[in-house]
Amino acid sequence: MAAPPLPGPLAHLAPLLGHYGYWAVGAVILVEDFGIPAPGETILLAAGVYAGAGELDIVKVALIAFAAAVVGDNIGYLIGHFGGRAFVHRWGKYVFLTPKRFAVAEDFFARHGGVIVTVARFIEGLRQANGIVAGTSGMHWRRFLAFNALGAALWVGLWTTLAYLAGSHIDTVYEDIKRYELYFVPALAVLVLALVARHVLRRRHERAGSEGPG
Repeated sequence: MAAPPLPGPLAHLAPLLGHYGYWAVGAVILVEDFGIPAPGETILLAAGVYAGAGELDIVKVALIAFAAAVVGDNIGYLIGHFGGRAFVHRWGKYVFLTPKRFAVAEDFFARHGGVIVTVARFIEGLRQANGIVAGTSGMHWRRFLAFNALGAALWVGLWTTLAYLAGSHIDTVYEDIKRYELYFVPALAVLVLALVARHVLRRRHERAGSEGPG
């Protein structure tokens, strides 16, 4: 089956995706996730449409996108951790991460903690600064990795599934989801909080049981 014409905002990625395939998906998502402006979400949608037409394998698209998202955010974490705020303020302006945007992102982290690492995956601007801010804020790497992997899995799963199923109507689906994203993100945050609370309570219960009368 021939690759379908990509609709709307996806169309400009057709030559890149048609020529490089999976490499394009991995590279674009990777660089976006450590702060370089790139259409990571858009190319994920486009790859999903191509997979729905039989041009790409949807499982490979999802696995490559997930790996690139996690690795990219971890590169960002290393930049923030070792470079610090001074480094970000000095060089961030060249990738549109201005001190003002950086301050907004740090404020989100300060108020929401680890959960924002998962939720930020769905928010333009925060997605690109996610790893860097986690690094500068001193978040423990293992904690960051867990929340980041969860966010990447949800993000990749959502967009690849919708693109694969929706095909040429993905532009309409994309606009509808963007319209309801203000409801989706809080719902996602509540879900993540519930899972974390359940895990913490279970650990406390197990610890209390092991320390009880023997």
